[in-house]
Amino acid sequence: MTRKPTISVLATITDPGNPAKPNEDRLGHNEACAFVIDGATGLGDRQYIDETGSDAAWIAAQFADSFRSGITRDTAISDIARAASLKARATFTANHPEVPRYAWPLSAFAMVHAAEDSLSFYGLGDSCLFLLREDGTASLHMAIPGAYTREQAHAQSHIARTGGITKGGGALGDAETLTALRKHRESQNTPGGIWTLGLVPEAADHLVSEKLAITGKAHAIVCSDGLSDLVVLYEAYDAAGLVRAALDRGLGPLVEQLRRFERETDPEGLRYPRFKQCDDTTAILVELTA
Repeated sequence: MTRKPTISVLATITDPGNPAKPNEDRLGHNEACAFVIDGATGLGDRQYIDETGSDAAWIAAQFADSFRSGITRDTAISDIARAASLKARATFTANHPEVPRYAWPLSAFAMVHAAEDSLSFYGLGDSCLFLLREDGTASLHMAIPGAYTREQAHAQSHIARTGGITKGGGALGDAETLTALRKHRESQNTPGGIWTLGLVPEAADHLVSEKLAITGKAHAIVCSDGLSDLVVLYEAYDAAGLVRAALDRGLGPLVEQLRRFERETDPEGLRYPRFKQCDDTTAILVELTA
């Protein structure tokens, strides 16, 4: 009998960037998948959904619940994403039909999925998967190659003009930066823009997927862009080193190391440019068997 690919969850962690604010990340897993969803910081002048205190946390939770309960080995991920988006859109617009597009809640996600005969990465936005194979080779999988480099460049421009992450009320308190962020947000989930999970069901037609080349066993970290900063921004690890560190020491020490970079080494982003001093950070460490 042919053995099916498996996903074994070894550890999970989710940690708010600011303990005084809602954590806008969500994670989940079942027999066929393990995923992280990263709600995007709201750019509106108010919150429109009050259940969680954050529209971004609300939209992330909507998709997390749908993925956890709906994804199986043989379901189409796009069908689950489309249905969740339609449901969220109906709920959101029922009471708020005239919300500026830049204030629509949306989220990034990364997932490892086990079908009957293969393992695959799925994603939208800047969440990612770090894969370490038995032979020591490693790879980074994400929906938008180059996203981290572009965001760092934009953050560097903001910091150079304002003097630091927390200066002048931060990115959302600076009129020029906020205008640019809103313009970019309005372009998302439109032709020519990037695609994310949110209130636009057509995004389901643009899911990025990639078969994972694995022989035997492998290990992976599925994470929001918070944890990925240890590799792509702070360069404390490469992809293989990050997964090995999680296997050796656990995910907790990695988050602690990230917070030291954010709060102690470079709190104003002068050395490591970014828009937030600390970002919500969520990760799942898994063992994959082909």
